[in-house]
Amino acid sequence: MKSNKSPQEKAPIVSALQENIAKRTVSFDVPGHKQGQGNPLLRDFIGKQALQYDVNSRRDLDNLIHPTGIILEAEKLAAKAFKAGHAFFIVNGTSAGVQTMVMSVAKAGEKIIMPRNVHRSAINALILTGAIPVYVNPGIDMNLGISLGMSLKDVASAIDEHPDAKAVFVNNPTYYGVCSNLKGIVDLAHAHGMKVIVDEAHGTHYYFGKNLPMSAMAAGADMSAVSMHKTGGSLTQSSFLLIKDAKETAYVRKVLNLTHTTSGSYLLTASLDLSRKYLALNGAKLFAKVVEITEYARQEINEIDGYYAFGKELINGDTVYDFDVTKLAVYTAGIGLNGIEVYDLLRDKYDIQIEFGDLGNILAMVSIGDTIPKVERLIGALDEIRDVYGKESVMLKTQEYLHPIVRLSPEAAFYAPQKKVKFASSAGRISAEMLMAYPPGIPVLAPGEEITQAAIDTILYAKAHGSFITGVEDPTITTIKVLEV
Repeated sequence: MKSNKSPQEKAPIVSALQENIAKRTVSFDVPGHKQGQGNPLLRDFIGKQALQYDVNSRRDLDNLIHPTGIILEAEKLAAKAFKAGHAFFIVNGTSAGVQTMVMSVAKAGEKIIMPRNVHRSAINALILTGAIPVYVNPGIDMNLGISLGMSLKDVASAIDEHPDAKAVFVNNPTYYGVCSNLKGIVDLAHAHGMKVIVDEAHGTHYYFGKNLPMSAMAAGADMSAVSMHKTGGSLTQSSFLLIKDAKETAYVRKVLNLTHTTSGSYLLTASLDLSRKYLALNGAKLFAKVVEITEYARQEINEIDGYYAFGKELINGDTVYDFDVTKLAVYTAGIGLNGIEVYDLLRDKYDIQIEFGDLGNILAMVSIGDTIPKVERLIGALDEIRDVYGKESVMLKTQEYLHPIVRLSPEAAFYAPQKKVKFASSAGRISAEMLMAYPPGIPVLAPGEEITQAAIDTILYAKAHGSFITGVEDPTITTIKVLEV
């Protein structure tokens, strides 16, 4: 009799791990903790069961860098769930997926069209490959002070000016939930013989929910890096790399293995396997609940004077082609506080940890693990913060986009002779380092770019108002490395 069970009910990696542990095999392989027996401190902290599954790439458990058994089966199940040609399990974080995408489509000296508000991993990928960025200015919401998506006409102009570019890189969505016209960009790029690669770190739910923005695979993109751990429920650092054309599987795996670990964690791969199964079977219902909770929170927060929880009303058919309503982003300047101040108050006074605060906004990540009572606690805290800590509404300096002046490729600048100079007086020099406020991890300066006074002012202002500045060797931001010439 034919079974009515869906193939998505399988979790091959999990099943194989359970069978392996049941054998009570005597371990003379790594890891050295020997399923927790060798390190009681770690065992007591993490738990015996979890450490039992932290094993090596045994023959019956397959091998992440060259899978032929249960990992390959799990990859194929994931590909079907995501409607992709193939899906690779990533345990180095989505950054490894982004690096693989860039390295797969461009070599040293070849161009990639991309928005400047990319994650630092994309800039690092340019350093690794020697590829040349062709930046497209993202849209800007001057009231909220946030970068938006890329305009289709701006992408078209970049393609016309650089017909030799190999690919177009797209952020979809941005940290704030803003989506570009992904299908339009894909069709345009493909018509000019260019591939499209998508940083879809915050878009796992697009593949399983309903009435959400279009996913990269649905739009016909060639590759996509998806942070399953961000909105899909897997363990931190676990992600998927999706490709549209299954015939490119062997080549992409070869590129992935340039930076991917040879000691893949089975805890991470098992979490991907289980999360894929759970979402494939229950995703539509789960994410409908997430939308309901987030929309409720947005409505309630907008009843509090001074806050603005923005949503689909931002859609303009261009730089905001669609909006992810599961993102709860709130503009805070109306209560006289920047987002970093509200972030700190929520954590220190109310024991509420949100995703981040920037110079004008906060972002609370609402996921499949949240409930109405949880968001009501957040709503109540925001109401009290306004009453207790709020000030007169002021115009705060927000994260305006600074158009980079690229003097050298990121790779060439990274490896060029360098020296330290005072950051405050470095205008006009060429940066050898990357500077960004993290999160969201979007560089203000990247290697090879001219340091402008506007960039200096932005970094110093962000630092003074509590932003965590990363990317430079000098943690005080007193000095910066520049090219000697």
